[in-house]
Amino acid sequence: MSKGVQVLAIIRCRDLTFPNIQGIIFDKDGTLEDSQVFLRELGQKRSRLIDAQIPGIGEPLLMAFGIQGDTLDPTGLMAVGSHRENEIAAAAYIAETGRGWLESLAIAHNAFAEADRYLQDAAHTSPMFTGSLEVLKLLSEAGLKLGILSADSTTGVQAFVQRHQLEPYLQLQQGVDQGPSKPEPLLFIQACQTLGVEPAATLMVGDSAGDMEMARRAGAAGCIGICWGTAETAHLEKADVVIGQLDEIQVSE
Repeated sequence: MSKGVQVLAIIRCRDLTFPNIQGIIFDKDGTLEDSQVFLRELGQKRSRLIDAQIPGIGEPLLMAFGIQGDTLDPTGLMAVGSHRENEIAAAAYIAETGRGWLESLAIAHNAFAEADRYLQDAAHTSPMFTGSLEVLKLLSEAGLKLGILSADSTTGVQAFVQRHQLEPYLQLQQGVDQGPSKPEPLLFIQACQTLGVEPAATLMVGDSAGDMEMARRAGAAGCIGICWGTAETAHLEKADVVIGQLDEIQVSE
C-alpha cells in the first residue's frame, strides 16, 4: 500500500479512542514475547561467568541486572536495557575491583559472548504471549503498518519474527545495535520513517517506561502500556492506557 493511500484507522483501547492511526510499533520482550525466564537465565549465566574470574562480584551484578532469586524486575537493566548497556554496566562493576577499563570491557564482552553461545538454543524457546499473533494479523488486515522496535539486537528481532512466521504482518524489524537506545526518541522517528508513517499517526505498545518516554518525546499519537495479566503497574504511569491483554487493542469500524 503506498503512502499516499495509507489507511487511517480508529483504534479503541479500553475507554480511550485514538483516531487517524496509520501505524503501530510494538516492543518485543515482555510485549509480544514472553522472554522473562530466558532473560533471567541469561543474566544469571553472565554473572556466574564473571564471578568465576572475579569472586564475589556475581551477587552485585545480579542486583544491577534486576534479578532477585527467580524474579526479573520489569524496570531493571536486563528487562529494558540493550545488550551494549548491560555490557557497559557489567564492565563498570568489574572496574570497581581495580581493573583497568579496557580489561574490564574485555572481561564483560567475553563473558557475555560465552553466555550467548551457551544459551543460544534456549533463546528459541521463549513463546509469544497467547493471542499476540491473532492481534497482529487483525491489525495488518485492517491496513495498518506494523513494526517491532526492541532493545534486543536487530538480529534477535529478526530471529523472533522468523521463528514465529510474522513476516507477512510486519514491515519493520528493528533492534538496538551500536546506535541510540531507548528512550531516545530518534529510534521511534526512524522506525516511523521506515514504515512510511508519521509519528503523530503512530501508536507505541510496550511494557516499559522507556517505551512510553521514547514515543512521547517523538510525538507519537499515543502510548499503550501492557502488563500481561494485570493492568495495575506503577512503572507504566506515563502510558495513555495500560492493558493486561493485547487483544484489548481493537480496530473500530
